[in-house]
Amino acid sequence: MEKVKLMYDMSRLAFETDSTRVVALLLDSVNSPAIEISGIQITDGYHNLSHHGRSESKLAQLKAIDEWHMKLLASLFSELKAVSEDGDTLLDRTMILYGTNLGNANTHVTTNLPTLFAGGGFNHGQHLAFDRERNYPLPNLFVSMLQRMGLETDKFASATGPMRGLDLA
Repeated sequence: MEKVKLMYDMSRLAFETDSTRVVALLLDSVNSPAIEISGIQITDGYHNLSHHGRSESKLAQLKAIDEWHMKLLASLFSELKAVSEDGDTLLDRTMILYGTNLGNANTHVTTNLPTLFAGGGFNHGQHLAFDRERNYPLPNLFVSMLQRMGLETDKFASATGPMRGLDLA
């Protein structure tokens, strides 16, 4: 798991030194072997655990791994927030999109994707939930991101416009 922490640290450093404007991290769940988290016994790789069949043991291991990933992400947010750049925090000047390609990995469902978005000078600190049956287009978030970068567009893939409820701070 130290490799994952190193990837987050390198991403923060790349932004802090203005070495890049874009970082993409893939936390590979398909090829990952069983990982080590202090105090937790992980018996299998993430991908196999994600096909949990509602097994309490597998779900507990997934929870431990997911919580560890969220702690790393929270640490990245804190570290970016601690850096000041022209009167803003580096977090305010950086958009971070964290998500998955599956809404339910156990059954390979590709709707209702859990997505976390932070930074970019948007008003955060909220949970936006949308109708699970009539899915709200995720590309609306991408339109909001593009507009924040100064691109005058209201289209991206199946977007219907910018994301509702996501306002600038």
